[in-house]
Amino acid sequence: MNIPPVSIAAAKAALIEQFADPIIRRRASMLWGTRGVGKSSIVRQVAEHFKVPLVDLRLTTIEPVDIRGAIFADDALEKTVWFPPEFLPSRDEPDGILFLDELTAADQRLQISAYSLILDRRVGRYQLPDGWQVIAAGNASFHGAVSHDMGTALADRMFHFNVQTVIDAFLEYALAMGFAPEVMAYLKVRPDKLDDTQAQLAGDHLVGASPRGWEDVSNVLRSGLSESAKRIFVQGRIGAANAAEFFGVLREIQASVDVVKLLEARPGKETQALLPRSLDGLYGMIYGLLAASTTAQRIARSIEIVEELPDMRSEVRLPLREAQTLSMELLMQKALLAGEEGAILDSPAYRRYAQERERMGHDVH
Repeated sequence: MNIPPVSIAAAKAALIEQFADPIIRRRASMLWGTRGVGKSSIVRQVAEHFKVPLVDLRLTTIEPVDIRGAIFADDALEKTVWFPPEFLPSRDEPDGILFLDELTAADQRLQISAYSLILDRRVGRYQLPDGWQVIAAGNASFHGAVSHDMGTALADRMFHFNVQTVIDAFLEYALAMGFAPEVMAYLKVRPDKLDDTQAQLAGDHLVGASPRGWEDVSNVLRSGLSESAKRIFVQGRIGAANAAEFFGVLREIQASVDVVKLLEARPGKETQALLPRSLDGLYGMIYGLLAASTTAQRIARSIEIVEELPDMRSEVRLPLREAQTLSMELLMQKALLAGEEGAILDSPAYRRYAQERERMGHDVH
């Protein structure tokens, strides 16, 4: 694909700006990307941002006649005419988003009707209101999904986004959605495991890892299923090899991190004795503390723990300063969202951290 990749967050921001411009809005946009990357999610978020209706058409689940409508005989005109389907926007809804999902996987007869909406903003007698934005989404053949080629005539009538998942954007989403901390810690250390579509295709495997798959893994870990059932469900969602590596890291995190004991420990030697000594354990602790910091008191205690990270002694070299900075940023972000920023700003540990950063010439904001 001869367009540069963009993150899902960048694509969302661009679509928001497009909708805000009444002229640019009238040109359709096409989101290309692998399964589970979040294409449909950001379209929904754009509609929610402007508080406008969203018509979501999954083109693989409908028939060509569903878009064109039903034909009937008009005795007065002595002609057959088309009644448009009720799900298409009416004139009473001047603004909104029409989302044509799975465009490239749809039956080619159906694509003809969809193309009419994209090219001419009409199909049969139906005319799409001027204020509506058309967004389509689909996979290219190299994404490993069922895909029909898009002709150059259609492609020339659209803005195109080559959407790819960026680990930092995914982790920000995961944090906001309350993912299991073990999933976030694992992907922070192994970002290449976020989406292994290419490896999945090369090995001719049916099941592989994807952003949507990791969300399901998080739900499994947070469920009340037995440990054996959790393993079966995770294997069935991201594949046996991915699951084996993930559970290996999970054992390492669980063996080296006890967040509850850390929160209850006294600063100094008692805290130092409980700090993890491996990279997996380090990030497991960071995201575990983040998940547990549900009150002002726990946020303040987490800050104290994070302050001690650079003093930790380990047989292997660990990015302790980087981990400390990440932890402080994430805790500040969570405190701001919860309205508990006072827990950080009033913390002596945070003030010492900020003063040290300032002394070293770094910005703490």
